[in-house]
Amino acid sequence: MIIDRRLFKNIDWILLILTLLIVSLGIVNLYSAGLNQDTGRDTPLYLKQLYWLAIGLGLMVFMTTFDYRYLEKLAYPVYWLAVILLITVILMGKVVSGSKRWLVVGPMVFQPSELAKVAIILALAAYFYRQERFDPLSWRELIISCLLVLPPFALVAKQPDLGSALLITAVASTIILFVGVRWHILVTLIISFVALSPVSWFFLKDYQKQRILTFLNPEQDPLGSGYHIIQSKIAVGSGLLWGKGFLHGTQSQLNFLPEQHTDFVFSVFAEEWGFLGSAGLIVLYALLILWSLQIARSCRERFGNLLAVGISAMIFWQIFINISMVTGMLPVVGIPLPLFSYGGSSLISNFIGIGLLLNIRMRQFLFFSPTL
Repeated sequence: MIIDRRLFKNIDWILLILTLLIVSLGIVNLYSAGLNQDTGRDTPLYLKQLYWLAIGLGLMVFMTTFDYRYLEKLAYPVYWLAVILLITVILMGKVVSGSKRWLVVGPMVFQPSELAKVAIILALAAYFYRQERFDPLSWRELIISCLLVLPPFALVAKQPDLGSALLITAVASTIILFVGVRWHILVTLIISFVALSPVSWFFLKDYQKQRILTFLNPEQDPLGSGYHIIQSKIAVGSGLLWGKGFLHGTQSQLNFLPEQHTDFVFSVFAEEWGFLGSAGLIVLYALLILWSLQIARSCRERFGNLLAVGISAMIFWQIFINISMVTGMLPVVGIPLPLFSYGGSSLISNFIGIGLLLNIRMRQFLFFSPTL
């Protein structure tokens, strides 16, 4: 493989530095979150995350070594691979807390739903790129794009993992709205959604209904379904302006805060570093998203443009949902904070996305057509 040396001059150091700053803060925060949870573990949580980080960095570098436009031809094979893996999870996945979300391959355990997020972005980017038109979507094109989203959505929801299923929908919707939908179609969809939303209640499972009721009134069951969000809000609020200090968060160090190394990792950070620390982390995330969108805006090639928008949406919606969830503004749905929460599958999928953004930036001024 021959790599043009000019590409190294176009490495996006701002994107890379923002990513490494966030993930470094995440490792430090995991050290605190896992300090009193690692008793009896062979390897501390933060060290395991460092191992996944090494793999993620390797994959990020790999994603920059080829012209991203080759992925347009591989988009559908990757999509079907993700679908097959999701079916495999349903048939023979590892059950944890009543959900089948993980596949075990030797010593490794990973979530195919994380691959599905990237696969959906690739598939939609390839589909809209091949339309070779810039008019707003018709009903036919909209239905076809929705049919691409439906299998991964249904299979992830079946696990059940409603949070990831909704995230897939949010990312796909962002790409579709970016491409453009005719006004009468958009208005029809909005009216239909509002009208059918009450009906969807009857299709939810009991635990999903309970999550919504808990969101509306967590105090109705403070030691049961409302425990997670109540403890999370206490942790976030008790940080006040400056925080309690590193390793001095009472909610996390005394293990009052459940899932504090995954879904509620932001609560640990907010308690120890306070409003100012939390605001600083959110600013870093905002800069990361805005810079990712700037990469999408500056890309003069449609497939790369759509790909960058999709990756930006994937990272943004994870941030928005997780922080809204742990602060009580959304129901608890189990979405990790990207580059921050513990978890190899999430970290790897986000680093693949960052690698693609770097790839797009590096090649934005190259206009040759690759020989496929």
